[in-house]
Amino acid sequence: MEAIIILIFVIGYLSITLEHPLKLDKTVPALIMAALIWAVLAIGFHNGWFDVIDTYENSYNFLSGGEEAEHGFENTLLHHLGKTAEILIFLIGAMTIVEIIDLHRGFEILKGAVRTKSKRKLLWIIGILAFVLSAIIDNLTATIVLITLLRKLIVNKEERLWYAALVVIAANAGGAWSPIGDVTTTMLWIADNVTAAGLIEFVVIPSIVCFVIPFFIAQYLPAFKGEIEVDTTEDEVAERLLSSKTMLFLGLGMIVSVPIFKTITHLPPYIGMMLALGVVWLVSEYIHPEEDFTKERRQQYSAHKALSRIEISSILFFLGILMAVAGLESLVYGVAENGDPVGTLRYLAEILQSAIPNQDVVVMLLGVLSAIIDNVPLVAASMGMYDSPTDSVLWHFIAYCAGTGGSMLIIGSAAGVAAMGMERIDFIWYLKKITWLAFIGFIAGAGVFLLIERVIFHHV
Repeated sequence: MEAIIILIFVIGYLSITLEHPLKLDKTVPALIMAALIWAVLAIGFHNGWFDVIDTYENSYNFLSGGEEAEHGFENTLLHHLGKTAEILIFLIGAMTIVEIIDLHRGFEILKGAVRTKSKRKLLWIIGILAFVLSAIIDNLTATIVLITLLRKLIVNKEERLWYAALVVIAANAGGAWSPIGDVTTTMLWIADNVTAAGLIEFVVIPSIVCFVIPFFIAQYLPAFKGEIEVDTTEDEVAERLLSSKTMLFLGLGMIVSVPIFKTITHLPPYIGMMLALGVVWLVSEYIHPEEDFTKERRQQYSAHKALSRIEISSILFFLGILMAVAGLESLVYGVAENGDPVGTLRYLAEILQSAIPNQDVVVMLLGVLSAIIDNVPLVAASMGMYDSPTDSVLWHFIAYCAGTGGSMLIIGSAAGVAAMGMERIDFIWYLKKITWLAFIGFIAGAGVFLLIERVIFHHV
């Protein structure tokens, strides 16, 4: 029966990976996979075919007999659903705030930051914006915002492709060191595997290296020599400057305040995000361009409109994949020497450890794999595989590798897929022109990370 559950996961995972060839939204196999895994798990548990780890009580449940075992199974399911819901509520809040800012055209304020015709200077300005913004509003949203900005600045599509591709590298590097910069870092943060301070302290320098080195090399490529015609004229955003600026800085400020709120109150991050969304929503009800204070026009700037624009399919994908991984984590595959149950994922970690004794090499391979396979299920699986303390080297390195490794292929990250869709970036073109730059940045950043953690600070 264990083989059936693993087979369901493998087939579902392959369907997610082959999303584009199959022309099937990855949300579909994720939801079906999660439901089937828990269905087989429940049937097997009730019939005594295998045991389930009672995650809620951190104990071992035997067979299906008795009300206590039944209650333990229900608690396990509710525990995993609760942990998943924490991430989903957090993401819904962050997505809604970003959409409210966008409705008020707050991101168009960034156009004023670009005042150069030099291709090289423009490359660094766009790169720095991508790196900083992705740490605040997440790498996917930062990529969408900056490619939209590039469309207004660069008319030539061939020239714009290079900038869009390098935005992916900068955005992924920027998201890796922030607890709110990438879904994977958010998952690790909410699960208390990392703290905001620890993540910033040990991952920010490797992330900067991962961003700076590819950009430093790229600035000497022929594509970034000479000048470009940049449209710096003011558009209608000037009429709504006050409302746009207010919502931009308020929205970004409230998102940044979430880690501070968690540090002060010790409450889960989603509580802070609920407060942040409430404040931004409140202000958005009263801040509008003066010419749009009619009831009909005000609806165009409301949070209700923002909620209708967030990608619910992405939220459901995370629900499916996280619950599927939770099912694998709960399935008992063996017993440790001390008598504790060993779940499927922990058993896989032990096999990897015996095959590749160096854990750092395993994590770097995970980073390379994240360019091929979605990094969300990879990180979710690693969270079930390893049992390291908060802010250990392992979790910091997983955050870095999973966050930046996806830059090596255009389909390897949410930011890359967004750029691919918006600018029709060809997979082979990216592989030939950009992959080597992303790989150099990834390896250099990983080297710096290991130098800081293993050599300078001698962390284990």
